[in-house]
Amino acid sequence: MARVMTEATDADAGQAPVAGLLLAAGGGRRLGGRPKALLRYRGRPLVERAVRVLGDGGCGPVHVVLGAGAAQVRAALAAVPEAVPVDNPGWSGGMGSSLRAGLASLAAMEPEVSAVLVMLVDQPRIGAAAVARVLAAHRAGAGLVSAAYGGERGHPVLFAREHWEGVAQAAEGDRGARGYLRRHADAVALVECSDIAAPDDIDTPEDLPLLDG
Repeated sequence: MARVMTEATDADAGQAPVAGLLLAAGGGRRLGGRPKALLRYRGRPLVERAVRVLGDGGCGPVHVVLGAGAAQVRAALAAVPEAVPVDNPGWSGGMGSSLRAGLASLAAMEPEVSAVLVMLVDQPRIGAAAVARVLAAHRAGAGLVSAAYGGERGHPVLFAREHWEGVAQAAEGDRGARGYLRRHADAVALVECSDIAAPDDIDTPEDLPLLDG
């Protein structure tokens, strides 16, 4: 059974940084082909908001995987110059390819990073408080961490560096890291976040009112 962690702790300033990895390549097929990263929330593109959430939650550097509308999304990232864009030419193959691209980018560019915290661009009700809570569980010793909502695993998720190769090998299609987390369920620290966030994502036109929040 997964360990449940409910208390957030302060990060140890002497520890290696934890990178943020934002998966922002989706083409919004069920939204009529509107790239999700460019949807606007409180006047700003979702991709800009999510980069700020990761930074405010304690992650850095922040790598952003681009796919659909890559040129426009890259332009939107001009507002957050700390973001490192990562192109994924195979983005249409699903989330798994974006996760592999992001991990490869971090492995090549940031050798001192101890872990990566993965966030999806289309979940506007997940903020910096949830990121910080997941990050705190890693600082307390957990190598695999997942936010939980009513006890159910959700995003963001964190992988210590020693898990990256296994996660990349398991990331296929739209499954992302779900299979890897399922196989290592006993090692996953679940951090309840339903009091500070919600995992609703934007997939269809019926979900667009989430952007009015």
